[in-house]
Amino acid sequence: MPVDTHCPYCALQCGMSVGTAGEVAPREFPTNRGGLCQKGWTAGSLLSHPDRLTSPLVGGRPVTWESALGHVASSVRALQEEHGPDSVAVFGGGGLTNEKAYLLGRFARVALRTSQIDYNGRFCMSSAAAAGNRAFGLDRGLPFPVTDLDDADVVVLAGANVAETMPPLMGHLTGARLVVVDPRRTPTAERAVVSGGLHLQPVPGTDLVLALGLLHAAVTEGLVDHAYLSSRTTGFDDAWQLAAQWWPERAERVCGVAAADMRTVVSWLAGSSRRYVLTARGAEQHAHGVDTVTAWINLSLALGLPGTPGSGFGTITGQGNGQGGREHGQKADQLPGYRRIDDPRARAHVAGVWGVDPSSIPGPGRSAVELIDAIGTPGGPRALLVFGSNLRVSAPDAARVASKLDALDLLVVADFLPGETARRADVVLPVTQWAEEEGTLTNLEGRVLRRRRALDPPDGVRTDLDVITGLAALLGFGGFPTTPRAVFDELRAASAGGPADYSGITYDRLDDGEALHWPCPSTDHPGTPRLFLDRFAHPDGRAHLVPVDHVPAAELPDDPYPLRATTGRVLVHYQSGAQTRRVGELAAVAPEGFVEVHPDTAARAGVADGSWARVESRRGSVLARVRCVASLRPDTVFLPFHFGGDQAANLITNPALDPVSRMPEFKVAAVRLIPAPVTTPVGDREAGAVLGAAVPA
Repeated sequence: MPVDTHCPYCALQCGMSVGTAGEVAPREFPTNRGGLCQKGWTAGSLLSHPDRLTSPLVGGRPVTWESALGHVASSVRALQEEHGPDSVAVFGGGGLTNEKAYLLGRFARVALRTSQIDYNGRFCMSSAAAAGNRAFGLDRGLPFPVTDLDDADVVVLAGANVAETMPPLMGHLTGARLVVVDPRRTPTAERAVVSGGLHLQPVPGTDLVLALGLLHAAVTEGLVDHAYLSSRTTGFDDAWQLAAQWWPERAERVCGVAAADMRTVVSWLAGSSRRYVLTARGAEQHAHGVDTVTAWINLSLALGLPGTPGSGFGTITGQGNGQGGREHGQKADQLPGYRRIDDPRARAHVAGVWGVDPSSIPGPGRSAVELIDAIGTPGGPRALLVFGSNLRVSAPDAARVASKLDALDLLVVADFLPGETARRADVVLPVTQWAEEEGTLTNLEGRVLRRRRALDPPDGVRTDLDVITGLAALLGFGGFPTTPRAVFDELRAASAGGPADYSGITYDRLDDGEALHWPCPSTDHPGTPRLFLDRFAHPDGRAHLVPVDHVPAAELPDDPYPLRATTGRVLVHYQSGAQTRRVGELAAVAPEGFVEVHPDTAARAGVADGSWARVESRRGSVLARVRCVASLRPDTVFLPFHFGGDQAANLITNPALDPVSRMPEFKVAAVRLIPAPVTTPVGDREAGAVLGAAVPA
């Protein structure tokens, strides 16, 4: 019998069923309504892929599980005895189930006693989360169900290319006039134009200026909802003092979007009864991403969108469990339930669930980039345990990241395929895939979903929970819950009373088909599909407008590097590509890295469509096939970030950090284009380098 579960990729978490041979089929579910994208349709092919890791490896050689875990535990113990608890760090992922994310946080803080834990969601949702928390007192990507978008009149997508990143979402936008903010003419932007909407093409790094120009137009055109501002918000006057400097014509000179288009967009939003503003990575992955998202929130509040039935502001979560992954303790500054780790009451509550003294829980640690950068420095990590992340491809300034990882005394990677990070690890631990495990995930609308086991994993493979509890026991910390249901029940207790309260959500309720969105504080509570209808989560019940102003990108073009490079996704690949590059029909569509360039820009650089070029920044260079795209801004080039080796886009990206979220500046880097005679990129040639014959578990 096929088993009902959810797609392993993006945060839509489309409903699918998995058969006994690993075949997948779509099923009816609110986010996808019986459809799947190419990635979802081919997800089952990885379950039996020949590259599948099935034996623990130490130094590239197959060993038993007992030997591998014993080696990790003894190495960790020796390093901590000599260099202290923070000499061992943990790095998680936004694709881990809620149970894994929760237990990984407990493992780091109780068994390892380290403050050094963060996860790859720092590269994804951190700016949106920080902006949402300070504006609304709570971060849930979409504070309303996706299906609310079905009846929208106008939807603004700021930095979102959902037609490629999560195609089923477009089915909820068919009736809306779309406004897409993107320097590229993406398929989503094309749909906007067809819908009677607009494609706005700002200079990369100036989205905040555009949002300020829109707010200025709303005020001066008399379109602000003053009754809403008075009854439901605070801080408008201070926010307006800065926005008042950005009349549309001035904003146009900086961001490149026509002032007339700004006024048109505001008139559409103000003149519609059902309207939404949604941001995504294009607005968020900046060294000032929190302020950029805040500017879009301020615009939304001025127009009365958040907490109004039929309208709203939201941020589009990317990774499969990007929402739940940041709620339950694998972030550097958080405890389960989205509690702050420096809050004494939060520490006391979680310590009570864990059975430890609150003072034993370490304080905030380093954020992802800072954690990696500290490797090899006095007091920095000497060991790193990685679960569900491929740092060599996904982190900014990738060459420096690689050198840092190579400097570790111990690198441990738990994964099911040998990605670029696993290939260079000292210890590789083979773990289960999505269809081989039980658990829960939380999708982009805050709905908690059941992942169900459809297949037995290959011999020699263990779950991440087995790995975590096994290591904890070897380090002298037995008593960790060992089954997904038991872990979830402990998570429920740890989250009780917190901002992300899961205490009323149970496996039984989910298995009975209940649609449960957090917060859900009791087992007779129906959940909260729509937040903020009565009040916002700040103590005063109001949303807070925060004054923000434009700050230029951390790195601007100059004579040596005259172009702006920005990065993003393509339809058939996901994240670092470690999975999708191994799916033949997906790799056939996008087999190699490329750079989109305006034809005039290509001519000036001496490169031609179809030729190879190097995209160089001050940090490194990327080898890419040239694609001439007449609709692209002449001052901008675009690279997808799904490829490894010398085609890794993050070889050129800037690790400059947002002062609040610690998000790196992925979306703007000063670069130049030069012709490249090389036609055989390194790419994935190392695949399989760490694979060996199976050894009994």
